[in-house]
Amino acid sequence: MARRYLRQRAEMGERELHGRAGRAKGASSDSDSDAGEAMRLFCESIADCQKCRLAKERTQVVCGSGNAKAGLMFVGEGPGREEDKTGQPFVGAAGKLLTQIIEAGLQLRRDDVYITNIVKCRPPDNRNPMPDEIVACHPYLLRQIEIVKPKVICALGKVAAQTFLQSDEPIGKLRGRVHPYRDIKLIATYHPAALLRNAALKRPTWEDMKLLRKEYDGVEL
Repeated sequence: MARRYLRQRAEMGERELHGRAGRAKGASSDSDSDAGEAMRLFCESIADCQKCRLAKERTQVVCGSGNAKAGLMFVGEGPGREEDKTGQPFVGAAGKLLTQIIEAGLQLRRDDVYITNIVKCRPPDNRNPMPDEIVACHPYLLRQIEIVKPKVICALGKVAAQTFLQSDEPIGKLRGRVHPYRDIKLIATYHPAALLRNAALKRPTWEDMKLLRKEYDGVEL
């Protein structure tokens, strides 16, 4: 998947995209005072996106939620059924578990982090996003990162981790350490939905969360 994805990215000229994003950030981009408004306007601008096949079956675009000035950003793979209904990310069973991880585990408030997905529309039957769908949505993710300017990104699950790290390695090999991503620290862990299916993944996920909190603000859990 990753090889096809990278090839498509090259065809779309993402090097130019990254260059523009980097210059914008260096120039001044969005100040903290107007990050919330910038995110609101951005989400409005993509509400009728028709860039890929996912637009045909979605109920609505699921842009993201949380604090647009957050130092911590969580990125999953894509919206599910409940997210498609509500327009908010991570509100189903996996979302409730993510909230517990953030609030009871990390001892932060969900409203104090920013949460989004690799793709903004629900894939049919909750399948994984296809490479061309990831490519179509990628500029949107870059814009969100540019607005939020997170100190740490947590990639939730294989799809998110492989997309950020341009890797074909399984999530079990990508988790448990800090990766560099565009001058941002990135930590990959299991998707909350995987924890609902396999309780044995809760322990390594907790270890990842302890690493995440330490890298975020130095707090030892």
